[in-house]
Amino acid sequence: MRPENLQSSDLLIIFTRYPEPGKSKTRLIPALGPEGAADLHRRMVEYTLYRAKKFITGSNVSLEIRFEGANEDWIRNWLGPDLRCCPQGDGDIGRRMRWAFDEAFRFGMERVIIVGTDIPGFTEDLAQRALILLRDFDVVLGPARDGGYYLIGLRRPIHQLFEAIPWGTDQVLQKTLRVAGDLQLGVSLLDLLEDVDRREDLPVWERFVKEQFPPLSIIIPTLNEEENIAACLAATRNAPNVERIVVDGGSRDRTREIARSFGAKVMSGPTGRARQMNSGADSAAGDLLLFLHADTRVPEGYADTVRRVLTLPGIVAGAFEFHLDASSSGLRIIEQVANWRSRFLQLPYGDQAIFVHSSLFRELGGYRDLPIMEDFEFIQRLKRTGRIFTAPYPAITSARRWEELGTWKATLMNYAIVIAYYLGVSPARIYRYARGDRRSDCREGNR
Repeated sequence: MRPENLQSSDLLIIFTRYPEPGKSKTRLIPALGPEGAADLHRRMVEYTLYRAKKFITGSNVSLEIRFEGANEDWIRNWLGPDLRCCPQGDGDIGRRMRWAFDEAFRFGMERVIIVGTDIPGFTEDLAQRALILLRDFDVVLGPARDGGYYLIGLRRPIHQLFEAIPWGTDQVLQKTLRVAGDLQLGVSLLDLLEDVDRREDLPVWERFVKEQFPPLSIIIPTLNEEENIAACLAATRNAPNVERIVVDGGSRDRTREIARSFGAKVMSGPTGRARQMNSGADSAAGDLLLFLHADTRVPEGYADTVRRVLTLPGIVAGAFEFHLDASSSGLRIIEQVANWRSRFLQLPYGDQAIFVHSSLFRELGGYRDLPIMEDFEFIQRLKRTGRIFTAPYPAITSARRWEELGTWKATLMNYAIVIAYYLGVSPARIYRYARGDRRSDCREGNR
């Protein structure tokens, strides 16, 4: 009986492993170190999944992840709960691929393709061509320049293709073609592509991906955010060439553990949101930076939006629309006022996920070391350099503060904080006042 999440007769399988330092991209460890090699592997998998999801969107094709190196919960936290995930099983890569094909055809699949994750040139067009070619050919192969293949497609089980193959050598493709010829199989080859598996291959990945997806670093300051960090990170996954940095200010709960399970880079930083964000920016590799509160969720397609907005003429930074995760007439008014302020006064706040070029962020000296109003002050300096754009997609923020204090009390306190800042009251004094009215210190200085 076919599983419910295999709803079509065609199947795309991604073969991968969990990005564990010391066990991922081991041939690149001398060049990148264990953490760097694992991070590169993570980005490659996310890029491949991004392409695969674009391919299956609107098409009658199912998607499956075959993994090794972790349990299913960790894979789902990393790549998403909506995916069908299965362990690859034991044995060499040939045995594991044969098993995947056998199971797919046993479930009634008619055309099945398996793709690896170390080919930056893989696109949805190649996957589509592979399925089309399988109407007329027994086997479709995507040859890699190192002598292997990055894709194999079949329309029935053919065990001999996975037996006595010298896996991990430059003879894999040649031997596979020889076996196919002996069996008198019809074979079609896709484009020859570069793979990334050795030190000398690294420029291939950097050149290809950076041209299409400028690297984006998401920086998330946290302090005891175990209730929110999972949803925050879940909204950021499956975007190509994105790194996620959680800078923790000394949490005493499971914040750091949960963040790691979502594949984020977790680092300790000095307590204080401004300091934590600056610390994350210092270690970020991205050309673009997005500062995200732990109780805020970015909209779908956020990475494409950030990259597009920051290429617009005259735009130096951006943010998303403000939206709360609770519904009431009072909260809707607050949202409308906040979005008017953001669009027409160019004054977004930190819970709208501010994004900026890393070069400009560093040129301006980052966030001032303030206990409160750090985002407000930073936006004021940004406005002197150019326009700040509010993207018409909502970043959804927890309404917990409005619920704890009451809608209008929280709103009036926000306005009092801003007025006090304009009147020259020191941020330290404003911070002491704001904390005095709080029941929770989880989000220091948020408005």
